Amino acid sequence: MLGLHGTPGCRLNRLPDDTVYARSGVRYITTDRAGYGQSSRHHGRAVADEAADVGDVADALGLDRFSVVGGSGGGPHALACAALLAGRVERVACQSSLAPLGEGGLSRAEWLYEMAPEAAESLEWADNGETYLEARIRSAMARMEQAPASDPATFLGEGMGEGDQEVLARPEVIEVFTRIMAEQSAHGVGGAVDDTLAFARPWGFDLSTITVPVLLTYGLQDFSCPTNHGRWLARHLPTGLVVEDETGGHLPQDLKAEIASTFGWLRAGELPAPFGSPL
Repeated sequence: MLGLHGTPGCRLNRLPDDTVYARSGVRYITTDRAGYGQSSRHHGRAVADEAADVGDVADALGLDRFSVVGGSGGGPHALACAALLAGRVERVACQSSLAPLGEGGLSRAEWLYEMAPEAAESLEWADNGETYLEARIRSAMARMEQAPASDPATFLGEGMGEGDQEVLARPEVIEVFTRIMAEQSAHGVGGAVDDTLAFARPWGFDLSTITVPVLLTYGLQDFSCPTNHGRWLARHLPTGLVVEDETGGHLPQDLKAEIASTFGWLRAGELPAPFGSPL
């Protein structure tokens, strides 16, 4: 099982207790996407390029067949694996994901509708060029580094739903995000810059070509990747199993239950009831 982290993030976007994953019957492997953590930057990459990197990781580990899970900014990259690694990928879980922008996707107005301010501003930052975008991301990540100690509920920026604010204030969540922040920009913010630019351009693959099963989960109280993103993806994923959580936000209310549900489906194709909130 390969896990693709959000934007920003790194291989530490996971619970530090591996027994949680072992109880789901999986071997869970996480990576640093290009430009994050200890991974070298791939300047100018497209969303589609992640599939080749995932394939290389699988080759190095001797994995002929595997499943992929991607949350938030990892969602589009997980869909790239579904489209481009169909001969090797068994199932994909795409959680709280953005939809494509522009031709073949959401219009700019639709893409930004009900999106939290900082998430929406990142598109304007990209419009102003890479130098400006990098400066703004540096500033945003510096604020994120201070948030766990000063105001954890604002870690993802202003405009989060009450459910997400409550989750972010939990001590165990603060601990995980503190570990992530210390590593994700260890060699600069190029990963977050390249993700942001890639989301604003064509993804480099066609969702209609996806033939592997995709579990698509999203929450109606998510203001980082709002409802219209999830519903657009639901309409355009030919093999999608859609779970819409009326009270869910961007983050799961019960992470261990969400892991059990998602990984149970990825391993065996069966959803326990009730299904947890999307990640």
